[in-house]
Amino acid sequence: MGNKVLIVGGVAGGASTAARLRRMDEEAEIIIFEQGPHISFANCGLPYHIGKVIEEREKLLVQTPEAMEARFNVEVRIKNKVVKIDRANQELEVKDLESDETYREDYDYVVLSPGADPIKPPVPGVDGDRIFTLRNIPDTDEIKGYVDQHKPDSAVVVGGGYIGVEMAENLHERGLDVSIVELAPQVLGPLDREMAAQVHNHLRMKGIELYLDNGVAGLADQEDKKKVSLSNGEELTTDLVIMAAGVSPNTELAQKAGLEIGETGGIKVNDYLQTSDPNIYAIGDAIEVTDAVTSNPAYIPLAGPANKQGRIVANNLTGAKEKFPGSQGTAIAKVFDLTVAGTGNNEKQLTEADIDYEVSYINKKNHAGYYPGAVPMTLKILFTPDEGRLLGAQIVGYEGVDKRIDVLATAIRFEKTVFDLQDLDLAYAPPFGSAKDPVNMAGFAAGNILNDKVDVIHWHQIDELADDAILLDVREEVEVKLGQIDGSVNIPLNSLRDRLEELDKSKEVVVYCAVGLRGYIGARILMQHGFENVKNLAGGYKLYSAVQKDEQGIIDDSTTPEGERLTSISNPEEGQQAEEEIEKTTSEL
Repeated sequence: MGNKVLIVGGVAGGASTAARLRRMDEEAEIIIFEQGPHISFANCGLPYHIGKVIEEREKLLVQTPEAMEARFNVEVRIKNKVVKIDRANQELEVKDLESDETYREDYDYVVLSPGADPIKPPVPGVDGDRIFTLRNIPDTDEIKGYVDQHKPDSAVVVGGGYIGVEMAENLHERGLDVSIVELAPQVLGPLDREMAAQVHNHLRMKGIELYLDNGVAGLADQEDKKKVSLSNGEELTTDLVIMAAGVSPNTELAQKAGLEIGETGGIKVNDYLQTSDPNIYAIGDAIEVTDAVTSNPAYIPLAGPANKQGRIVANNLTGAKEKFPGSQGTAIAKVFDLTVAGTGNNEKQLTEADIDYEVSYINKKNHAGYYPGAVPMTLKILFTPDEGRLLGAQIVGYEGVDKRIDVLATAIRFEKTVFDLQDLDLAYAPPFGSAKDPVNMAGFAAGNILNDKVDVIHWHQIDELADDAILLDVREEVEVKLGQIDGSVNIPLNSLRDRLEELDKSKEVVVYCAVGLRGYIGARILMQHGFENVKNLAGGYKLYSAVQKDEQGIIDDSTTPEGERLTSISNPEEGQQAEEEIEKTTSEL
């Protein structure tokens, strides 16, 4: 006990290390060096202050230097930048940014928590005026000050990750016309294509222009505007630009000190968060972690893991050895009316890791359909095709998404299966859930696939069907009038048993409904009447059409809570009636 610990960087990781370390060791000498003016701030809340959702700036300041020193007896040196680690002499070289003087500080241990830096595309004009990045409080002040004073009409957000989408929403709420330019074919990279399509449709409906699969080629002044040249040759004219093209780990100090860097670009650490120098630990957005699902190296810059890592390092520094178990990237975002969440691996990651997987979807309301205000969510799970171990989950919905993703994140952490989801005893009352929660239903749907109760086909496989395959739409006629898959035959589910002779048993039959429930029932009917090649369209027409609308750039008015409720009201078979049947039944799907 009584070691001298120097912490480089505050915010989530550094501040949590200091607080935990003091609670564990009253004798330790603890100094935090922060090159900015604030030791700890709510960086995830920054877009919402710009959008005036969080009106008081002071609420973003999680901890002040004065409060940290008074409560924890931790010396805090803001506006002090660590410029070098002298490992041989166990000293840090520090520059006081106010006095411009350099001094040295000896240490027993160093904790590196320098975070990550915004990525700026290497294009002409990227350092010009009215081009902003968002990383800290001064950045927030600059952006908000510009919007408050100049009252711009438009903005271009470069990057469609969490920060980019949140900035687009908050600038839109301030009255700006907003465009998002994203190099990838979709926003929110942790989502899979069909889940992101629902987000795209909602953004377009809210008036956000999307330029996907497109990069920025250059930026220039054009009279009193900014000209944004895109890689496809298009040009956008705007009042300001927000660079939100992701972040890269800040490894400058570590590299200069000769510390090992991981294959993903972050500082390499062991299970105890030690760098290649055992006297130097590293945490937060600067490090490479282990993917909790694949056990592969990963870069996952999120606040939750950073806080946990700070606590673990403090424990290790005081002799209570503890391993960091890795990160599974659990995240959630508000996108206007939508709530979007994910945990574990997506299809792209599992494919890259060469891991076999199966997929299932359910579309379920956040609470009992007969209780007012119910709105749906699309829940996707990924699991191993043998024992059904959970690998990942994604949800796009309106309300109740957060508690479902947390249950699924817990299940993934403890290596549970889809069959375990069936058995979970979750809270139920009509205002809050259903007798069989969406998480239970996800388990039932996946279990039916693994137990050969049904074979499924996915949205992207429809175009690959043989010419003589039968696409059987079992929705009601009123639903079909609103759209269907080309070439479909419509036999409403309740008429199917009486019209089986209209279908050729020798052909492949793909059954679909709105979201998959009636399609599953229809498939079970066919399978038990001698049809041997039957598949149900996973996610139903709703998921398939979401991708089609996205690809065509169609603005879909149903992608709001009100629109979803209207859809359910005009669709009694899939809406309230089906919901009530689910509530009453005690059998699985």
